[in-house]
Amino acid sequence: MSDPILQIRDLRTYFHIKEGVVRAVDGVSSCLNPGEILGLVGESGCGKSVSALSILQLVDRPPAEIHSGEILFEGKNLLDLTEKEMGKVRGRSISMIFQEPMTSLNPVLSIGHQISEVLTFHQGLSPKEARERAVDLLKLVGIPSPKRRIEEYPHLLSGGMRQRVMIAMAIACDPKVLIADEPTTALDVTIQAQILDLMMNLQKELGTAILLITHDLGIIAETAKRVTVMYAGRIVEEADVITLFKDPLHPYTQGLLRSIPRIDTAGERRRLEEIPGTVPDLYHLPKGCAFFERCPVGQERCQHEEPELQQVGDGHQVRCWISEDG
Repeated sequence: MSDPILQIRDLRTYFHIKEGVVRAVDGVSSCLNPGEILGLVGESGCGKSVSALSILQLVDRPPAEIHSGEILFEGKNLLDLTEKEMGKVRGRSISMIFQEPMTSLNPVLSIGHQISEVLTFHQGLSPKEARERAVDLLKLVGIPSPKRRIEEYPHLLSGGMRQRVMIAMAIACDPKVLIADEPTTALDVTIQAQILDLMMNLQKELGTAILLITHDLGIIAETAKRVTVMYAGRIVEEADVITLFKDPLHPYTQGLLRSIPRIDTAGERRRLEEIPGTVPDLYHLPKGCAFFERCPVGQERCQHEEPELQQVGDGHQVRCWISEDG
């Protein structure tokens, strides 16, 4: 197996706020292999998006601080780069599709101008060449009448069209890594399927490695090869998709899987199960396992001792005392 194209080692990103220090990402280690799709899942507030923004150093500093760790891209630690050097990486070698395209796209610049800007900055294309390439990119992501669309502004496009524009901008320079942060949020089911199919096809055609961030395990089942589960700023389980769905070990992962809508053998829709409680405040985490208060099988040891991430099988890791004991 080839070396990982992106490797995160013990990454810690903290936010300094009035109430205290929010440990949004607290000792995360993971890797992304060339050409693979890695899913990153968890509830809102678990640290998924902050992890992604930390990779590209897009967290607001202050109040955020990348406290420690390493982010290795092709063996080079991105945290050692200057802002100017990092600017050459963003959008060229590593690109990101943000959650909400309406707030990510500039409302006063045309679609064509925004895509061309990426091409002129990173590839040195002339305005005419960049415009022609922008038309090709819109065609590639399935936007009809691309020559007309490049003159339009974001508010004239539907949510699905705006998301396609974001993807076109992200792949403009053929990046080696694409970070997709909830790329189908707020889109209807039909458009969601189209966007996911588009990303899968582009990944196959361009060989881009994708970090797919979502709270939807159904999407992960359709697209990813491996999956990482985060809770309260930490990784609680990681495995290949088949193993995780067949044999989830962490009670939090089990709860997420039980909350997926499904139909029983009689053809009737089963009642959704929920995980009781909420993610704890990250500036006042409880002692021991952060999931203890919500865990249906928690024991006294879990309340006082925090488990480490343990290897339990080939590529399968879990952070849980009960799984370790059992």
